[in-house]
Amino acid sequence: MDNTDIKILKLLQKNAQMTYKEIAEEINLTQTPVFDRIKRMEKSGVIDKYVTILNRKKVGNSLTVFNQVTMIKQTLEISQKFDEAVAKLPEVVECHFVSGGFDYLLKIIVPDMETYHKFHQLKLSVIPGVSLINSYFVMSEVKNTTEIPL
Repeated sequence: MDNTDIKILKLLQKNAQMTYKEIAEEINLTQTPVFDRIKRMEKSGVIDKYVTILNRKKVGNSLTVFNQVTMIKQTLEISQKFDEAVAKLPEVVECHFVSGGFDYLLKIIVPDMETYHKFHQLKLSVIPGVSLINSYFVMSEVKNTTEIPL
């Protein structure tokens, strides 16, 4: 990747709907090399996918909760079963296996506290191997971006 690729990626991270023409005008190139560069980055996996980011509050999901999950043991089998179970839960928008005082950090998005309570009791806490769940409720979102620094 060179500086031109980085400029293209920065523009696409801000607005993935930019046309090749708009990108070309912004970085002072013609459309053909912009098209070729984008296709190359898509093919190589640098550009993973294009998505639409929804306003979670406007679609009725105003509560964000972070969970610290501690497992009973850190075995491959327990971790794999947890990973598979969490992957099936639409409320979980992020799941990270981490080092430190707990095993997993989850980001949960739900409509309200009642929905979270049901999720916690009926879906998350019943996953085999879960020992402890600490919940942290977001009171105010200071920064939320999907842009990766380049």
